[in-house]
Amino acid sequence: MEQITAFKQFIWYFYEQNKRDFAWRHVDNPYFVLVSEIMLQQTQTQRVITKYEKFIAAFPNFESLAAASLRDVLLVWQGLGYYRRARFLYQLAHIVVNDHGGVLPQDPKILQTLPGIGPNTAGSMCAFAFNKPVIFIETNIRTVFIDSFFRDQESVNDKELLPLIASTVDHDNPREWYYALMDYGVFLKSRKINPSRKSAHYNKQSKFDGSDRQIRAKIVKFITEHENVSHHDVLSMVDGDVKRVEKIIDKLVAEDFIKKSINNMYTIM
Repeated sequence: MEQITAFKQFIWYFYEQNKRDFAWRHVDNPYFVLVSEIMLQQTQTQRVITKYEKFIAAFPNFESLAAASLRDVLLVWQGLGYYRRARFLYQLAHIVVNDHGGVLPQDPKILQTLPGIGPNTAGSMCAFAFNKPVIFIETNIRTVFIDSFFRDQESVNDKELLPLIASTVDHDNPREWYYALMDYGVFLKSRKINPSRKSAHYNKQSKFDGSDRQIRAKIVKFITEHENVSHHDVLSMVDGDVKRVEKIIDKLVAEDFIKKSINNMYTIM
């Protein structure tokens, strides 16, 4: 118990001295928080800052996002990569408007049924948008608890961390508490070899350059910018094995991300 108390006091003290300041931390509008959370998935915070402002300026609510075309959404999203996230956000806006009266649900179980939202994002949404003392874990939180309680242990399972997260969460101000944990996690990563490598769930992200993800992003970007392009133009734009590129194109078509016309022209769905 003394260890838990000391831990909480330290995290709060660190946060008071080192808190990071972002636009999305000054709002409790669920839509704004959602945009920031989706953007922050697999993307460094500094890259999100300007894109977040531009996105909510272009689409200030669920209704405006749902009313836009996917191409317009992708044009604003450009520069963040992982275009699938923008599409998830676009699909989610339609569901919220059509099925939930334009109001984002507060139940994490319902949130997890929406496109692009898994357990961790559902938890962060409940904490940051609705200030609920939910229990969730993400990479920076994992870093903090492994470094603080399992420093000499390898292959730490999240099941070992979750009881500690539950016992330390601040029920009066969960929003700020999780901000504090994340800020300390970022600090630890800047000073140490990532403690999350001791996690049983740690997976090093595969190289982006030359990957299918990179080719996919180039294809989506090219079609978004030019709107109506030929099969030949797409193949000419992407360096790589033709069969490999065509397989990626076919997958995008199968996902209803891009549309292929009978005369082999491509547009964004």
